[in-house]
Amino acid sequence: MADATFVQANREMTGVLVPLERRVLRWLVRRLPGWVTPDHLTGLGFAALVLAGLSYWAARDNPAALLLVIVCLAVNWFGDSLDGTLARTRNCQRPRYGFYVDHVADVLGTLFLVGGMGLSGYMSPTVALVVLLAYYLVALDVFLATYCRGTFRMAYWGFGATELRVVIAIGNVAALVHPYNSVFGGTYLLFDVGGTVAAAGLLVTFAASVAGNIRALYKAEPLSRREA
Repeated sequence: MADATFVQANREMTGVLVPLERRVLRWLVRRLPGWVTPDHLTGLGFAALVLAGLSYWAARDNPAALLLVIVCLAVNWFGDSLDGTLARTRNCQRPRYGFYVDHVADVLGTLFLVGGMGLSGYMSPTVALVVLLAYYLVALDVFLATYCRGTFRMAYWGFGATELRVVIAIGNVAALVHPYNSVFGGTYLLFDVGGTVAAAGLLVTFAASVAGNIRALYKAEPLSRREA
C-alpha cells in the first residue's frame, strides 16, 4: 500500500552547468556496459569522495596530492551524476531506495572530503568544521523541504554540486601554486578564505530557504478562523 501512494518529488535543477551536463550524461549513459548498475555508480561516487579526503590528508606531506583530489572529484561527478540518469534510462528506478542511499553516500562522503581539507594543512580545522556544519544545515533543509513540499532542490543561485566540484578543482590548482592569500592587510590560507566565503554563502542560503519554505507551507496550510 505504501508503494502505491508514494509520490516522487519534483527535481529542481537550476545549476548554470545543467544544460551541458545533461548532454554529456545522455552521451555517457548510452555507452555504459549492461552489467553496470546505478548502485555501482553510487558506490563509485562515494569511494571517490573518500579517496579525495585521503588525498587532501596526503597533501600535507605531498602537495601534488591536490591534483589527485581533482581526479577524484571527476570520478565522483561521474558516479554521482550518472546513477540516477542510468536508472531513468533503463527504467529501473527505485525512488525511495535510490534517494536515501544516494544522499546518505553524499553526506558521508562530504564528511570525508571536508574533513580531509581540515587535515591537509591548506585549511584550518576550525574553518573546515564551520563549512561542514553549514553544508549539513543546507542539506537538512533540502531533505525536509523534499518531504514537506514535494520538491527536491538541487541548486541555489545557479550553483549546485557540479559547479562546486569545478570551484574546488580550480582552488586546488591555485593552492598548489600559491596556498596563501592577502586579505584586508593580513595573510591567510587560500582555503580558509574560500571556506569562510563558502560557509557564509551556505548560511545565507539556509536562512533564505528556511524563510521561503516556512512562508510557502504556511500559505499551503492556512488556519481556519476558529483555529486562529
